[in-house]
Amino acid sequence: MTADEQWMTLALALARKGLGKTSPNPCVGAVIVSGGKIIGQGWHRRAGGAHAEIAAMRDAQRRGFSNFNSATLFVTLEPCCTHGRTPPCTDAIISGGFKRVVVGATDPNPCHAGRAFKILRRAKIAVTHGVLRYECAALNRAFNHWIVTKKPWVVAKAALTLDGALTLTKNQRAQLTGNAAQRDAQRLRAVSDAILVGAATARIDNPALTVRGVKIRRQPLRVVVTRSGKLPKKLRLFSDADGQRTLVYKNQSWNKILRDLGKRGVTQLLVEGGADVHTQLAKKKLVNEVVLYYVPILAADAQLPRATALQKLPLKNATLTVSGRDLKLQGIV
Repeated sequence: MTADEQWMTLALALARKGLGKTSPNPCVGAVIVSGGKIIGQGWHRRAGGAHAEIAAMRDAQRRGFSNFNSATLFVTLEPCCTHGRTPPCTDAIISGGFKRVVVGATDPNPCHAGRAFKILRRAKIAVTHGVLRYECAALNRAFNHWIVTKKPWVVAKAALTLDGALTLTKNQRAQLTGNAAQRDAQRLRAVSDAILVGAATARIDNPALTVRGVKIRRQPLRVVVTRSGKLPKKLRLFSDADGQRTLVYKNQSWNKILRDLGKRGVTQLLVEGGADVHTQLAKKKLVNEVVLYYVPILAADAQLPRATALQKLPLKNATLTVSGRDLKLQGIV
């Protein structure tokens, strides 16, 4: 591993601290190095807050460094070069006097991609980009997809038996997964902007679709799709403290639903079922990522709802890990 990769690895670790907290902005980390030593570091903590580069510069200033003429800035994503909620980071980098900037991933926004590199080079700053670019881009795959398509990255999640059943009984769904997998699923909810279920799942399970046991900035939106619109108002999705943050889409196309969620700033949508919803999304090729928790049980009942459509999706970069007593399969479609 090169020195640039070592510093970028640290910047990536900082960026991950923003997971679930920065949406609809990307997670970004930055490290300032001078003489082989870190003099400042930071990450983007929330949308509207200081960007990672600015946070790192402020950290360096608190440590007594105000001149960056001999310093190199390592940042996981191409610095912003336009006015948004905050001024352009390229302006701050130039005025700070940096001699070199090392970037991981290029900004995927077609309006910005590569512009910062030209601006910095015009200011006589050496720019190296593409260091750990795959790792840096993967960290923000939901943001990258959303900023280009205007639709959220769709993660289909399900717990199922070894023979693919989503439940053990026809009329009521028992909790299939063990405690470790349940905790892992809560972490997945925590990094999602919205959680979606079908009307049948809402009626039968009466889920809260909230994040529990994980520190978050705010609860994700809850989303229900329905053909009839007949949903009991006593459901927790409408009657709990977050009832005003539940969206209902009646008889709308999936593309329309996803585009509306995209306009609302939903970059990652977690779909938790049921079988009909998963099947529709899979057949329409709208699933971007799959997370399946396999429990060590055989249902042995052909009449039970199954996750067949999700299991048939071709996956790349798939991983199979142990989560307590269960197995977790995760991969990109």
